[in-house]
Amino acid sequence: MAAAAAFHQAIGTIQIYGCCNESGSQKAFENSSVKLVSNGHGFNIGLLRRGSSNTHGWKLGVIHATTSHTSMVNPVSSPTNRNSKDSRKKSNEAALILIRHGESLWNEKNLFTGCVDVPLTKKGVEEALEAGKRISNIPVDMIYTSSLIRAQMTAMLAMTQHRRKKVPIVIHNESEQAKAWSHIFSDETKKQSIPVIASWRLNERMYGELQGLNKQETADRYGKEKVHEWRRSYDIPPPSGESLEMCAQRAVAYFKEQIEPQLLTGKNVMIAAHGNSLRSIIMYLDKLTSQEVISLELSTGIPLLYIFKEGKFMRRGSPVGPTEAGVYAYTTNLALYRQKLDEMFH
Repeated sequence: MAAAAAFHQAIGTIQIYGCCNESGSQKAFENSSVKLVSNGHGFNIGLLRRGSSNTHGWKLGVIHATTSHTSMVNPVSSPTNRNSKDSRKKSNEAALILIRHGESLWNEKNLFTGCVDVPLTKKGVEEALEAGKRISNIPVDMIYTSSLIRAQMTAMLAMTQHRRKKVPIVIHNESEQAKAWSHIFSDETKKQSIPVIASWRLNERMYGELQGLNKQETADRYGKEKVHEWRRSYDIPPPSGESLEMCAQRAVAYFKEQIEPQLLTGKNVMIAAHGNSLRSIIMYLDKLTSQEVISLELSTGIPLLYIFKEGKFMRRGSPVGPTEAGVYAYTTNLALYRQKLDEMFH
């Protein structure tokens, strides 16, 4: 088939992530292995770090093609927690897309943002739209995002570019009245929609008394060494704020409790969140120690794809775009999903 041929022949651009710009790591996790290259089959991206925390310490690994399958489920309802053993029996393969929000107005001004609710810039909107184009051929059944508008804008704008044209709908479970007032009465409309779950536990790291300060102003006030310690240490928080360790505790716990059970049932999930909450989740997915986190940076608006199968997460890099298969990014079944979209819309 033409799509299968494109899958085997196309060559994608590999996105490599360097060191983080807002926080880091000094203290290692005990009994945690460094495993950035998947042991599974697939044109997979692996980043293996050795030595110092600079970006030159990363090495790239590209593995061969997979023959796994993914299921495509289209529920539009609030997810329920299920017993992981029962869910695992039903699991097949699922896609997990991570997107850091596009540039915000405070990113543009070089201010510490943290949990201050700041919208996207024009550039941020364009980054979100571009992210949507990159994932426009990958199935999305559920979306998780933070409670902050810049992450929610990114998720919603990205989905306007998806070829399936399903509508992302924010699920309101904060009260019985909210549930009742936002209820959808058409089953057909539900099938053409994607539930969006927002949680503060996916919020950016809370920067405490640094929020709203210019980076240079902060260095002048507290000293460069102290600011560097707050930004690059794993377990030292800024005044009245969170350390990366504290951010990771809430973000990873939420991922395990709420998101991973959905992947186990075969649902394809997109997470639109923030640099530090996503780095925390990647630390869990890739089994990084806290030392590796200091050299992990996520660019704004660049999606990162994982395949979840048999209880393991396999990194596939960043999808290149809607017209390029990117052999390292697509499994066989994702290529078949794309072929189905081609048949539907051509």
